[in-house]
Formats: sequence, C-alpha cells, structure tokens
Amino acid sequence: MSKASKIEGELASLRERLEDWNYRYYVLDDPSVPDAEYDRSMRRLVELETAHPELLRADSPSQRVGAEPLSQFSQVRHELPMLSLDNAFSEEELRDFNRRVLERLKLEPDTALEFACEPKLDGIAVSLLYRDGVLERGATRGDGTTGEDITHNVRTVQSVPLRLRGSGYPPLLEVRGEIYMTKQGFETLNARARERGDKGFVNPRNAAAGTLRQLDARLTAQRPLQMCCYSVGLFEGGTLPERHSDILDLLHGWGLRINPESRVVNGVEACDTYYSELAQKRDGLPYDIDGIVYKVNDLALQKKLGFVSRAPRWAIARKFPAQEEMTRLLAVEFQVGRTGAITPVARLEPVFVGGVTVSNATLHNADEIERLGVRVGDTVVVRRAGDVIPQVVSVVADRRPEGAAEVAFPERCPVCGSAVEREPDEAVLRCMGGLVCAAQQKAAIRHFASRKAMDVDGLGDKLIEQLVDRGLVDNAAGLYALGRDDLVGLERMGEKSADNLLAALEQSKETTLERFIYALGIREVGEATARNLAHHFGSWEALAAAPEDKLLEVADVGPVVADHLRQFFDNADLMAVVGQLRERGVHWRDIEVVPQQELPLAGQTWVVTGSLEALGRSEAKAHLQALGAKVAGSVSSKTTRVVAGPGAGSKLGKARELDIEVIDEATLLEVLREHGIVP
Repeated sequence: MSKASKIEGELASLRERLEDWNYRYYVLDDPSVPDAEYDRSMRRLVELETAHPELLRADSPSQRVGAEPLSQFSQVRHELPMLSLDNAFSEEELRDFNRRVLERLKLEPDTALEFACEPKLDGIAVSLLYRDGVLERGATRGDGTTGEDITHNVRTVQSVPLRLRGSGYPPLLEVRGEIYMTKQGFETLNARARERGDKGFVNPRNAAAGTLRQLDARLTAQRPLQMCCYSVGLFEGGTLPERHSDILDLLHGWGLRINPESRVVNGVEACDTYYSELAQKRDGLPYDIDGIVYKVNDLALQKKLGFVSRAPRWAIARKFPAQEEMTRLLAVEFQVGRTGAITPVARLEPVFVGGVTVSNATLHNADEIERLGVRVGDTVVVRRAGDVIPQVVSVVADRRPEGAAEVAFPERCPVCGSAVEREPDEAVLRCMGGLVCAAQQKAAIRHFASRKAMDVDGLGDKLIEQLVDRGLVDNAAGLYALGRDDLVGLERMGEKSADNLLAALEQSKETTLERFIYALGIREVGEATARNLAHHFGSWEALAAAPEDKLLEVADVGPVVADHLRQFFDNADLMAVVGQLRERGVHWRDIEVVPQQELPLAGQTWVVTGSLEALGRSEAKAHLQALGAKVAGSVSSKTTRVVAGPGAGSKLGKARELDIEVIDEATLLEVLREHGIVP
C-alpha cells in the first residue's frame, strides 16, 4: 500500500472514530472513551490534515473549531415556512384545542387521539439542510419566511452532525430543531465572563441567541451549545414514516439528538398528565423549558387538519404559568419616555424569577402605586411571564418594616428640570420640556430608528445616548446630518462601524408613508393607525392639512387621537423637523386612495372579543377598519363575524346563539394577509 493510501486510510479511520465518540457523548449522553483519548485522536487528525491540506474535508470533526469571521449574515428564504405555534395557557384551552381537532376530523367527542408530546425548549429555532447526508446550510427561523445563514456557527455545535450516520436518508433533508444552552453551560459561560470583568448574559436563551449571532465562529465554538431536533421540513426523495414520533426516531438513528423526555400518549387526559409530570420535573431538568408541545402524531391526520397562515391546526404549545417570587423594594426611580410620560420603576433586591434575575420592575403610574399601596422597603411579589416586562403585582402587607416610606412623585422632570403636569382623566405624569428634554430626545430617536419604523440597523441605545449627550443630534433629522468625523471616535465606533451606520441611514431614506408616520412617534398613533392614516389620505401633505373632522373619518381615529395629530401638525418646531427630514432625502411613494365602499370588508360588521396574543384587540380592530369593516362592541343579528380569543365570554355565547361565524386569531391573521396586511 502506498504512503498516500495509508494516510487516507488513517484519516478516514480517525474521522469515523471521532464522529462515533461525538455521537455517543453529545447525542446519546453515553461517553465511551476518556477525554484524554479523544484529545489524542483529535490532535493526530489535525496534524495529518495540516500536513496534507488537499485531504481536508468540510465534514471533518476538526472543522468544528470555526472558520474566519464573517462581515455580516446573509439572508435565507425558507422554501417551507417555519411556522409558529398557537398557545394554550390552561387545561381548558388545551381541551378546546382537542375539541376543535376532533370536530375538524369529524370524530366522536370522546375519541382518544394519539399525540406526540415534547418539552418546549427555551432556545432558538433553526433549520439544518443536509444534501446527500452532508450538512450544507444552517439558518435561523427569522420571521418564519426569511432567516439568517448561520452555517459557520451551527457547524461548531457538537450535537449537530456534519455528516448523517447510517443510511437511508434522502438526497435532500431539512431538519428543524432548537439550539439551546444547558443551565450548567450557562453558569460556566457566565463564570468565565465574570472572571474577565464582563457582565455576562441574563439567561441561557439570551446566551444561545447571542452566541448564534457571533460573526466569529471561533467564539461560538468555545460556548456550550446543544441542538435538539423536533421535525422535518423540506424532504426530497425517499418516504417518511406515517407517525411524527417515528420520524424523530429515524432522525435519531441518523445521528441527530432528540429530547429524551418526549412521549406518545393517547387522549387529552394523558396530555394533561404529561404536563403535570413535566411541570414537577421542570426545575430539575438540565435545560430551560417554557411549556410543552402537543402534536397529532398521525401525519395523514395532520394533512387533513392543515394550517392557518402562521400555525398548524394539528399542534399547540401549552405554556407554563407565569412565575412569581417575593423580594424587597429598595427604591423607586422615575424614567422619562418618548412622549414625556414619567414612569415609576421599582429597584428591587435581585431575585430569580421567570428564568432571569430581576432587579427592576414597572410600577406603571401613580394610580397603580395607590392601588397596590406600595411603599419603599416593602416586601413585594414580582411576576415575570415569558418575555413580558417584570411587574410588581402585590405587597406582602404583614412584612412591612417600620419606617417604610411612601412613594413621592417628582415636582420637576428628573432629567431636564422642566415642569410636570398630569392631564385630567389621565394617570400619567408628563414632562412638559418636549424637545428640550434629553430623555425625550433619546426616546424619540430610538423609536424613529426602530425596526418597525425607519429600521436603521446599527443605531443602538448606547450610541443614541452618546449622540445626544455630546450634542451631535437633538432630533431625528439630525441623524441624516451626521458625517464620518462625527462618528469615528465615539465609544465602540471605529471607521468601519461609522461607514456601516452611514450606509444604513442612507438606505433608510427610502421608506413608506405609513412607516414614516409611525416613526414620528405621535401620541396614540401605532402601526395600525399609521397605516389607516396613510391609506386614507394617500400623501403627507393631505394628512398634515386635514382638519380634525376629516381626521375623525379615518378608521380607528377618535377625538383623542385626532387631537394629538392636530397638535403635532400645528407645532412649528415638530413640522420643521419633518421638513428637515425630507430635505435630507427621506422619501416615499404616495398611495392611491381607495374609496371606503370599495374596500374588501366594506359593509361588514365584526366583533373582537377575548385576548389576542399576536395582535392585541386594538390593533386587530384597526386592521379590520382599514379593510372597510365596522368593528362593533356587541354582537347582534347584523354581525358578520366574531373573532374570539382566550377568555371570550358572553359575546362568544351570543354569537353561537345567533349562529354567527366565529373565528380564532390565527384565521383572522389569514384574512388580513389575504388582503395585503402583514402584522
């Protein structure tokens, strides 16, 4: 045998051996050799590949160390959308889901369907594309349609096989799953950060997300990420098993990790039992979970049930309840927002709740403080559910210490010293400093540059703080007057970062009328109202000149919003900022105005009831009005449709009594998207 053949044979043997050890360690949790033996084999592999670079393969175990840093992430369009799941927050809502499934399948109400149950990992959804068994691409979920190419990062995750094991896999296979960080891995990562004097991450999910967004994969390789698969997306060639659970077993056989807590059960009662059992085990699991996913196990039934626009009808996620803890209120400070609203913020003795360490919580306003009866020094109950801002929900009265001080609201703005006022019928105290107030300047610029407004990539909070504090910018128009010399030298702002920001500002100049209206931050004008205004008037000039009675003709604009709009348009300083923005190149196309009677839902009356997760009732109402529908507050024989979310009460009962069509939020989203509205 030639020397070259011997080297190729040794390389093949080393790669096979190392991948087998990786599989046993990271996928099966069953290490078969000591670390020292693994390290010796890896060193030998790297030594041979370094000496013979022509024999290096992309799927070699040595290539998990990370490639050269990227300058940016490229976009990936998912050929099959990565849909989200509807949520259930109670046993009743889970049973409602089961009932809807049985009704759609025309099965008897007591039928015990087979469900695949899986822990809902608190991580980052990803897509892995394998071609002929070799990892070709990794991508984030993104918005479900378009994600980011993170191939260079997922290649470093040890539980992601670079080449599938065994045989029988199709020529093209897309695997979907969750990348997460274990609790132990998170603690180790943060301990190292503290040793370096860094702040660290707030929870394992944020750590995983931050790690996957590293442009330098060599940093990703140093962090303890895991991947657990939960489904198949694109699949070309071959056939899939007929049950979801069997598909997971097949993936596991090809070298992919699946969750060991997964289970197949029969009937909704068994689903509830599984929920209770996993809730008890939750704190002891080595990773964070925020609920359980239930899927109809039979793929033929899944196909019958189908999808709504953003979610499958055959799956639901039952979330764990909001988590609460007790802690002590150390102080109350006051923050000034974009519209001058002064918000009391509780400074707390740090407490771990809802998966994070909480040291601040909102107290909302003076009325809420009075309702709670809270004083500085009190022991309070803090609630945090999912990504919701922590809030103080109650006071533990029998633990109040002597000398607990009442909360005193400021008599002047804590930032600029201007007068403060509380308008009649409002709970909010406001700074009257307007554009003189640095806090309002910063908040207004932050809102203007946000993703749903002008979408200025790279303009973060710390940079905005510096720009305002140094007097470089005092309103949104000032952003477009910035030059390279203004930016270079700011903290964490080198020449390349400055050029990137200037390019992002230039790109943001081309926008839409509705985005521009929303970006201005006019009080009470959210995205949906901005869209209604844009489509009703068609141009900025027509909108700005509209008297109050014409503004009131716009769907979702009442007297309060109309008054805020007119105050904005009548303010010479604010309109001067708008003029500067346009002079500096911000532009959009005017919109062709469609008469009200020609709108797709004209003549229809809708009612929205219950809680809506994705939209919120006010936003849903605004979207429906933009399509020409009248949105009523009560159900009658004239009602066309009722949108019912969780907690819907008498209105839902009335709709059923009158045999009026009732739809859920997912179906509403489908209707909106059919008519060009993408919430």
